[in-house]
Amino acid sequence: MRYRTLGDVRVSAIGLGAMPLSVEGRPDETRALATVHAALDAGVTLLDTADSYHLPGQDPGHNELLLARALATYGGDTDDVLVATKGGRGRPAGGDWTVTGTPTHLKAAAEASLKRLGIEAIGLYQLHKPDPAVPFEESVGALRDLLDEGKIRLAGLSNVTTDQIRGARAILGDRLVSVQNRCSPEVQDSEPELRLCAELGLAFLPWSPLGGISRSSLDGPSRLEDSADRFAVFHQVAREHGVSPQQVCLAWLLSLSPTVVPIPGASRPETVRDSAGAANLVLGEEELTRLTRATRTP
Repeated sequence: MRYRTLGDVRVSAIGLGAMPLSVEGRPDETRALATVHAALDAGVTLLDTADSYHLPGQDPGHNELLLARALATYGGDTDDVLVATKGGRGRPAGGDWTVTGTPTHLKAAAEASLKRLGIEAIGLYQLHKPDPAVPFEESVGALRDLLDEGKIRLAGLSNVTTDQIRGARAILGDRLVSVQNRCSPEVQDSEPELRLCAELGLAFLPWSPLGGISRSSLDGPSRLEDSADRFAVFHQVAREHGVSPQQVCLAWLLSLSPTVVPIPGASRPETVRDSAGAANLVLGEEELTRLTRATRTP
């Protein structure tokens, strides 16, 4: 496993997005725990969760509680594991995601996450999404207060713009260590945020990093305008290396910046083991050029 940094903390170059273990279609607990344990066995030390990763209107904090059980029952050393959780979103009955970024809510959410995770301080606490009804600096101010109180060690943002990153940096200084935005071969609209993170030395955590790969194949139609077919190159490169297209995708993301740490989701041990292998996959410059060209095709 290769490693990268969040602030002054070393983490695996590939993390685990634990959301699939708790939302619709989630596995039973035995398989869920086995998936987390497989990630730890593979050297993954960054586990990403959120208080809102649960079924709509049911089991609040399910994912955090699951990770706490997984770490408690793991037979190996977990001292280097960083659990990154988020606050500011909800999933009430009905399935719609809500956004609540008031300082009162964020502080209460962090307290609840602390209890569910069974720890003294949250390793990385992230604002899940800016609330348009709340001044952004007030939400970030809640993170500053939580840092000052020692309830969280590092702070991060999710689903933000470059202006919001700069604004949060002005408030939090070097205690802001990460940005988690959607980024994949299919979705490239966070490229400005990725570049800014590289400039500032902030970790960039692509969520849903495999977008577009599962729907493409070597046997698809030849029309480049077909969004599935244009990612067939990921399958071609994968075949050349004898690995999965998902592994090629994650290795390509790692090549975009030394601060990128993808957090692919998984609900099976074999899937997380495959994702972890991307940290050691070396792609040539010509291959990276081919892959990047595919993501830039309209």
